Formats: sequence, structure tokens, C-alpha cells
Amino acid sequence: MPALTAERLCPQAVFVPPDFTRYRTVSRAVRDILQRHTDLIEPLSLDEAYLDVTQSKTGLPTATRIAKSIRAAIREELNLTASAGVAPNKFLAKIASDWKKPDGLFVIQPDEVEAFLTPLPVGRIPGVGKVTERRLAEVGIKTVGDLRAVDLETLESRFGRYGQRLSELARGIDESPVVADRPTKSISAEDTLEQDVPLEGIEPMIRALAEKVWAASRRESRIPRTVVLKLKTKEFTILTRSQTPAVPPSSCEALIAIALSLRNRVERKPQQWFRLVGVGLSNFRDPHDFHEAVAQPELFD
Repeated sequence: MPALTAERLCPQAVFVPPDFTRYRTVSRAVRDILQRHTDLIEPLSLDEAYLDVTQSKTGLPTATRIAKSIRAAIREELNLTASAGVAPNKFLAKIASDWKKPDGLFVIQPDEVEAFLTPLPVGRIPGVGKVTERRLAEVGIKTVGDLRAVDLETLESRFGRYGQRLSELARGIDESPVVADRPTKSISAEDTLEQDVPLEGIEPMIRALAEKVWAASRRESRIPRTVVLKLKTKEFTILTRSQTPAVPPSSCEALIAIALSLRNRVERKPQQWFRLVGVGLSNFRDPHDFHEAVAQPELFD
């Protein structure tokens, strides 16, 4: 639940401000522990990452042994718990890492993939949100096993190119590699509305999405320069508006204000309704580069 919604529902609640400086310090300490085992680390956030341990630096014989060693070191050195998932690919590892939270370890062996996936609800597949899950249920697809039984042509006819991805994931296929130190290009959040709404009715969604994006951006050391608003009409036409202010947004409220101003740049047409809203931050810059650009004096008065 977005904090703005929680505050509206519970005005007497006490909100404790996050300490992102502390979070980043601890995140770096965890990263140091991970690097004892491999240099192939793909961070997802301050507290989550993919590791490729095919070539282990420690010589431990299995990925399971490495996961146990990492969790033990995090507990002993940082007094924190950590969950881990061990699997043949990133898609399965993500599911496995959530399987026994908090403070758990779950392993999916290659010969167990089909049996593990078959009974899972399709909603457990990363990227399958409530809307896609509902569309799948409309044609009788409720589990990963149901999804696997549907031919590729049918899935592509209903879901376009994403149909191929669904078919592959239902079979436990994910060829995406672990990419170390991938720089963040953008952070965004979007949601499909339960019912189409006019332009005037999307403000609550903009506020909620901007809050999610702002919270995610606090995990980054680089500064986002550009704010993006994405809208999809009921006819599935995508509209985007963006702004790169002279000074990047310094608070969630500032981000919301810019996103709402971008809404005002969308032409208001009669009978124009929207089914999807997205808010994003992009054009990330290193703080040093940004401050140098800001400090550059004007050549002409």
C-alpha cells in the first residue's frame, strides 16, 4: 500500500523516515561478502541481487554450499538474516528466493523444474500482474501447468510477443545472463486501471505511482534528471510526456508536481479515456557530473 494511501486511511499513524544512508552502507557491506564468491553480481536493489557462481572464487563445490556460506557470513558479520534461492536460471532463482522468506534457503535442482512449476499459480511468474492473470483465467489458465499446455500460436495471438515469453517461462526456460554492474537507465512504475477513466481521473494513480518510483530511486547513487508520464488510451494508443527540469526533483512531492504538470500537457479530447498510467525517472547522471554541469557559469548575460 502506498504511504499516501495509508496516511489517508490512518491519519493518526506515525511514519518513521527511512535512513537510506545507513541502508546503502549495509548494502555495500553485503556486496563485499558476495564478491568473495563471484564478480558476476547483478544488483536489483539495495537488498537483492543475482549471482552467477558457475566459476566460484572460493572453490566451494556447489551453488547450495555457496548460498549457505553467504547467509552465514551475513548473519555473523552484519547480524542480519538473508534469504537465498538456488536454481539453474534467474527466473527460477527469483521464485526460489521468495519461497522461504524470511531467513530461508530454497533449492530447485534442474531435474525438479517441471514438477516444481506445474502446480504454481500463474501469478507467481514475475511480470504476470493482476490484469494478465485475469486474462489468463478467462481462458482457463490458472496454473503454470495449464499455461504449459497451451500452444505458442494461441499465446502469441492473445498476448503478442509476451506470449512467447510466457511459453518459455512455463517450461522453466530463461536464457538471460547475469550482467554485472548494469547502470540504471530508468526507474518506472505503471498500473492498468480496473476501469477506463478520463484524464481528470488519473491524479490518484499518478500520486501513488510517483511515490513508488521515488522510493525506488532512493536506492540509487546516481541522480535522475528526467520525469516521464506514460498513458495508454482505451484504444491502446500510448502517449508519453517528459520534462528535464533545471533542478531534479528533490522530494516525492516535487516529483508528483512535475508528473501532474505533464498530465496538463496531454490534449483533452472529448470521449478520451485511459486504461493505463505510468510514471518514470530517467536520464541518470553521476552526482559529480551533475554538479559540475550546474556549476558551469553562463557565457552570456
